[in-house]
Amino acid sequence: MRVAIAEDSALLRAGMARLLADEGIDVVASLSNATGVLEVVRTTRPHVVIMDVRMPPTFTDEGIRAALEIQKLGTDTAVLLLSQYVEPTYAEELVRNAPTGTGYLLKQRVGDFEEFLAALHRVRCGETVLDSDIFKQFVGSPREKRATELLTPRERQVLELMATGLTNSGIVNRLGISERAVEKHVTSILGKLRIPNSGENHRRVLAVLDYLRGLERLKD
Repeated sequence: MRVAIAEDSALLRAGMARLLADEGIDVVASLSNATGVLEVVRTTRPHVVIMDVRMPPTFTDEGIRAALEIQKLGTDTAVLLLSQYVEPTYAEELVRNAPTGTGYLLKQRVGDFEEFLAALHRVRCGETVLDSDIFKQFVGSPREKRATELLTPRERQVLELMATGLTNSGIVNRLGISERAVEKHVTSILGKLRIPNSGENHRRVLAVLDYLRGLERLKD
């Protein structure tokens, strides 16, 4: 796997590069800002760009804007965004129409390197991975009350695990229930949240996003 890193913290950037290299992953570029990311993607075609959401000069949304531009290039490069903050608006913007693998993780996940590495591989394979804390922080807020009422406690458990990128088999192992039961819960979730049939992985992501965002159609 070839990856590029764009992260303004020199320590975190160097640490990720070293850990990835130890896993046999080729770090083709290591940048302190988002300015040169598009050129790196054009010239080296990394499989994944790991990028901070907030970088110089304004430390607002440089990373997300660069990620969206990468998606527009039409390459096969996936994007894994890292952030210190739970920002579901950014997550939604990144993954709703993503043509390739995408991920949005809190920076603390890098500390659990096995979890981070697993997310990196899933994104490289075209999957979508959202940090479970995005789910946990926003469930129960007033705007989510209607969506919360639509799902049973078990369905909310399944949806949370879907948010982390787990497959049905992974959910089976985590909850200790049958695969048929998981399939039944997933079907029920997609139906209750009125998710259109647009590809299984994409539908699962939309289900998570719609639950978190409390879309107006759920209030009808």
